[in-house]
Amino acid sequence: MRSTRRSLLTAFLTLPLIDVARSSPFAQAAPKLSLTPACDDEDELTPEREAGPFFRPNSPLERDLYPAAPEGERITVAGFVFDTRCRPLGGSLVEIWHADENGDYDSVGFRLRGHQFTDAQGRWWFNTIIPALYPGRTRHFHFKVQRPGERVLTTQLYFPGEPRNAGDRLFDEALLLDINQTGDGKFGRFDFVT
Repeated sequence: MRSTRRSLLTAFLTLPLIDVARSSPFAQAAPKLSLTPACDDEDELTPEREAGPFFRPNSPLERDLYPAAPEGERITVAGFVFDTRCRPLGGSLVEIWHADENGDYDSVGFRLRGHQFTDAQGRWWFNTIIPALYPGRTRHFHFKVQRPGERVLTTQLYFPGEPRNAGDRLFDEALLLDINQTGDGKFGRFDFVT
């Protein structure tokens, strides 16, 4: 039986609190979803990318964004926020915004925009849709991540296997999501290192 986004998220959320500086709890619970390579290096920060012209401050405290785009293909995007020694950073702000199923951004309201704070284990997740392509860009999510009291990391996450990746001047393989197909959509994983 094929896993669902909910079952993968449930496994992700029920991980025991362990010392992630020595091992990845998510990798133990689901070996096929390996730890983001940047954290394995223990000194590699997540690469920065520009926010672009569509960022709007004061997004709502919301992790379920998909109801605003019922025609879009569902995806759960999840991961951790770690420091450079792979220690989880609880209380970190994680903000997302992206294009809709037609390749448009909401420039008036907060459709497909939200933020949350990581839990004590540094975990974050959003239930949303896969953004459509639009002229000049490959498929991507925008993120801002800020650990408590530190500077803001602004970056973008990309989809593997996208034909437009090679032609996008902002694309970086280090920012690829680890995507798994489930019975009810996709599950993407990325761990931010700040």
